[in-house]
Amino acid sequence: FFPPLPEQSNLSGVRHVVLVLSGKGGVGKSTVATQLALALRQAGKKVGILDVDLCGPSIPRMFRVQDSDVHQCDSGWVPVFVDQEKSISLMSIGFLLEKPDDAVVWRGPKKNALIKQFVADVAWGDLDFLVVDTPPGTSDEHISTVEALRPYKPLGAILVTTPQEVAVGDVRRELTFCKKTGLRVLGIVENMSGFVCPHCSECTNVFSKGGGEELAKYAGVPFLGSVPLDPQLSQSLEEGRDFIREFPKSSAFPALVHIAQQVLDSASQQSS
Repeated sequence: FFPPLPEQSNLSGVRHVVLVLSGKGGVGKSTVATQLALALRQAGKKVGILDVDLCGPSIPRMFRVQDSDVHQCDSGWVPVFVDQEKSISLMSIGFLLEKPDDAVVWRGPKKNALIKQFVADVAWGDLDFLVVDTPPGTSDEHISTVEALRPYKPLGAILVTTPQEVAVGDVRRELTFCKKTGLRVLGIVENMSGFVCPHCSECTNVFSKGGGEELAKYAGVPFLGSVPLDPQLSQSLEEGRDFIREFPKSSAFPALVHIAQQVLDSASQQSS
């Protein structure tokens, strides 16, 4: 049994693969993955999101399609489309659970098998970008994901941290993981960096400040930007709305658009 060659596979129509990683849970990887997809769509790109966070699949909820079912076609699973134009498509274990409250109580080999199946058996069609939202850590799910995607030469990884030292320490380990697995780091995003008061516009550094930028300097990788805590962003994620289209005046908007632009720049360098 030989695995299919990349050119015959379901990922052969995908131009660029971007992984969203962090050594830490709760730093907003799914938020960054969601907003990156929305900003890339706004730039006219066709995007897929592969949610390999098997124990906490939040992507379906963030696009308000958590009640959708996944169907089979000749070449595998058909992803769930979030709009009529089919500009964003999703695959997540969240669509495969019978009840939304079901827990995935699986040992490693079963998880790894599903991740390989997710990479090989989803009929994405033609995509400009596939964004892969990963669980926290550097464990076997990550190794399986990187190994399964390696034949398709991923564009690289975005590492998400929050500003405080505890989070930055865990993300430092993620940098080591990228080095060991040969995964290029596109850059570091510092999420939840400061809260801009909607009434007086003063910025309060809830979780200290600047840890992500310092880590990027220390590691010699690009710093992609700081995304402030923004109630409008939280609300749009809770309600499954398109933050990039609906809240252009928000304090988080310029940071998210700037991050997406740097991913587009990296992609055009890879293509040229």
